[in-house]
Amino acid sequence: MLQWLHLLTAVLVVAAVGLGHAGEWPQILGPHRNGVAAADERLDRAWPAEGPPVLWQRPVGRGYTGVAIAEGTVVLFHRLDNREVVEALDPLTGQTRWQDGYPTTFRPQVGGNDGPLCTPTIAAGKIVTFGAQGVLSCYELTSGQLLWRRRTHDDFDAREGYFGAGSSPLIEGDRVIVNVGGFRSQSAVVAFQLEDGATAWHQFDDHASYSSPVATTIDGQRRLLVVSRLHCLLMDPASGEVRAQLPFGQRGPTVNAANPVLQNNHLFLTASYGIGAVSAVLRPGTLVEEWRGDDLYSSQYCTPVPDDEVLFGIDGRQDGPPGELKCFNPQTRRVLWSVPNFGYGSLLRADGKLLILLSDGTLVLATANRERFDPLARARVLPGESRPLPALADGRLYVRDDATLKCLKVGSTPVRETTP
Repeated sequence: MLQWLHLLTAVLVVAAVGLGHAGEWPQILGPHRNGVAAADERLDRAWPAEGPPVLWQRPVGRGYTGVAIAEGTVVLFHRLDNREVVEALDPLTGQTRWQDGYPTTFRPQVGGNDGPLCTPTIAAGKIVTFGAQGVLSCYELTSGQLLWRRRTHDDFDAREGYFGAGSSPLIEGDRVIVNVGGFRSQSAVVAFQLEDGATAWHQFDDHASYSSPVATTIDGQRRLLVVSRLHCLLMDPASGEVRAQLPFGQRGPTVNAANPVLQNNHLFLTASYGIGAVSAVLRPGTLVEEWRGDDLYSSQYCTPVPDDEVLFGIDGRQDGPPGELKCFNPQTRRVLWSVPNFGYGSLLRADGKLLILLSDGTLVLATANRERFDPLARARVLPGESRPLPALADGRLYVRDDATLKCLKVGSTPVRETTP
């Protein structure tokens, strides 16, 4: 009987995560971790000359984390002085409902931003955050009560890496999947019980990447796809068993940061630094490589956004020449159109349109057109460098830099009661 209850709980949590609506952006890159908004999200086709209206804005601390939105709550994770702080905000006003934090001594090996990198994850009335020094915390969404905390770098002998821990946790069923990178203890990937933080399993030897795990169903079976420092792993979420793996990444000053992208039974991986891209066919127990190369799309951290068989994304690096915006088909290896010297940043897709936030704070609205680049509007919405991923919920776009979080009106906002 207990086994059946355990299975039912897992199924219900998976359903809660998967059934997104326009008010939900509950984790990195949205409902399905691929930059695609819920089907009922609606965007405006034009903005005023000065840009989308600002519904509210507020100061924030340091970090590269985007916000998460679910159950009428915006969750912000940032660094204030020498503390990593999680805050629950009212989406209508930006006012703080509750906050909690803990001390941090993190200093990056490269770059100057010492804040957290991982977007919070919300599911089943809980928030999970993962700090730059590997502090994994779980809170009750409504009250802010701390339910449990794990110091994963201490527990699994992991390293902070160039920029700190940067792989956003995944809630899969009743477990939290984390790309920990415990290299000497078979704990590259670790599953924690969502209820109490206990270790459910740990598997594989490799350092962590900055790519976030994704979950999918293949021929009726749930599977995890996790990109580590040097591999892409196909895993069983129940046991942690590695069912298949592909080499991906390379040693030296490189990172894997884009999420795995799923298109039916195809997998697309990308990184910069001469690594390039890999396309593979997915089966419950196999990853069959189709091709790999550095000539189609090689992105430092921009996860390309799928639209049926095509992908939209920015090819290039944040620290290199301006990136190239592309629409391409990874199966045929054909570029349908491109815009050179576009700039670098992140994309999301909603309502047949693309919202593109460039790292200089410029926001671009375009149609998701496979024949040509079709821009509709463009505005500078942030004065500082903006690397945190944008989030979209109920026609509101949340964007931030190291000083300010803004809530912009970019679409229709259904009237819903928010959680008090």
